[in-house]
Formats: sequence, structure tokens, C-alpha cells
Amino acid sequence: MNIVITGASQGIGFETVKSLCTDSEHKIIALSRNKDQLEVLRKECLAINANCHVYPIAFDLQDREKYSLLYRDVIEVFKSVDILVNNAGYLSTTPFDEVTSEEIEKIFDINVYSVVRLIQLLKPLMGKEGHSHIVNIGSMGGYQGSSKFPGLSIYSASKSALHTLTECMAEEFKEDNIAVNCLALGGVNTEMLAKAFPSFDTGVSAEEMGKYISEFISVKKVLFNGKVLPVSNSTP
Repeated sequence: MNIVITGASQGIGFETVKSLCTDSEHKIIALSRNKDQLEVLRKECLAINANCHVYPIAFDLQDREKYSLLYRDVIEVFKSVDILVNNAGYLSTTPFDEVTSEEIEKIFDINVYSVVRLIQLLKPLMGKEGHSHIVNIGSMGGYQGSSKFPGLSIYSASKSALHTLTECMAEEFKEDNIAVNCLALGGVNTEMLAKAFPSFDTGVSAEEMGKYISEFISVKKVLFNGKVLPVSNSTP
């Protein structure tokens, strides 16, 4: 399968690519603005499977003026996209009373707006050669009825927006041979989480979650569409 995954330079995205690379039939474009870490990822994947096909592309999802260049880079690797995983995210713990409009804009730009831009860019390459699948990585923080935490109001709101966007896109794309689902992840021990909550241990590693996501997207027949699926070891 031809797969594009964002936020691939660390954490869940990094581990998802490593898990996917064990299958030599996958061709994986790994997107991140961190060029050096993408090269680390490429080398680790080759160490796992010398026959893997991992293509790092350094790109800043907030750079709205360069999406046409990204499209050019993608079609140089493959002409159709089977799977798009919107994994890149930005976590802020600024209390509601202190959060600035600039911070709100950054959170929504990375967690929501960039997802829209990337889907609009790549959708013409999807659903043309068989069924395609868009998987958005959400959060239990934006899942209705889940536990909420101080400092995460804007982040959680952005993920809630992504969840609703998933449901609406699935309806719009169902005639285009494209399924859209969202995995609402619970806490995972990543660099991003450790920076926000240094003493918090979720009991779930990035490697474990990466393997779960890789298995979810590797299923050839998609049985879900328009679903926000909680992936958490706690309730709510």
C-alpha cells in the first residue's frame, strides 16, 4: 500500500512508520519538518528491514505557501495514495485564562487546519485505484464524556473539531471510494506528553501505539467509516 503519515519524526508517528516498514510491500512517505530525525527514522527502518520503502520528506505543515511543492514531492514517489494518516499534532497546557490568540491559532492550525489542507491536496490521488482510507489521530481529550484536564481546553477543543470533521468528511467522500475514520487516543508516553506532563506515566508506550495504528491501517477491507474510535486503557 502507498501510505503518507505526518508527524513521523518522533513519538507515535515515528513508531508507526517503524512498524509499517516490516512489510516490504508498503511504500511509506514520512512527513515532518525535522529533517535530521527523519533521517534517523530512515536508517532505523533499513536496520529493521533492508528491503523497506520509506521516503522521508521534510515539510512544515504550517507553511501554507509550499503545499504545491509537497504535492510534487509526493507524486514523484507514487501516483496514488491508499492511506493518509494525519498524526501530526501540537499539545499546549496553557491555562484558559492565559492562552493567547496566537497560541489558539497555532493549536488549531496544526491540529485541524493543516489536516484540511493536506486532505484537499492529496484527495485527487485517493480512491482512484481501489479503496483509500484517511485516518485522523484524535484524542480522548476531545471525546465526549471523557475525563477532562486543566490546561487542555483549547487542545481538547481542537481534537473535538477533528472528530466532527472526520464524521462529516466520511459522508462527503463516501461516493469517492474513500473512508475516513479517527482514532481518539488516550495517554501515550511520548516526548510531547513528557514535555507537557513530566511526571505522568500512562502505561502505554509510543511503540505499542505505533504497532496498533499500523495494524489498524494495514487491514485491506475497511469495516468502519465516519467513526471516532476510542483507543484508551481507561474509562472514561
